Amino acid sequence: QVQLVESGGGLVQAGGSLKLSCAASGSIFRINAMGWYRQAPGKQRELVADITVGYNTHYADSVKGRFTISGDGAKNAIYLQMNSLKAEDTGAYYCYFRLFPTNWGRESDYWGQGTQVTVSS
Repeated sequence: QVQLVESGGGLVQAGGSLKLSCAASGSIFRINAMGWYRQAPGKQRELVADITVGYNTHYADSVKGRFTISGDGAKNAIYLQMNSLKAEDTGAYYCYFRLFPTNWGRESDYWGQGTQVTVSS
């Protein structure tokens, strides 16, 4: 009932920039958190950045100063501006929303389909 669609990935040279977008649609009563994870081949999925209540933000140490997460509550959307990209940033990026689909329902996590970011050395 809740679907996340993300876009913005691509191939970029080291030092370049990309901006990822993710929008949620469907039954959404209240969003409690939003964020981005990434997964490189053969690696565990890791948190890149997230936004919690009050639009407080958190970043992985590896991306601090280079990535910026932002949200648009009216559009149920989040964005990830990625600057000064490095080869180690390469991976599939997944957005997620933690939300109540209804006022009586159970809080659940929803994930985007993933968008590939490839940074050439």
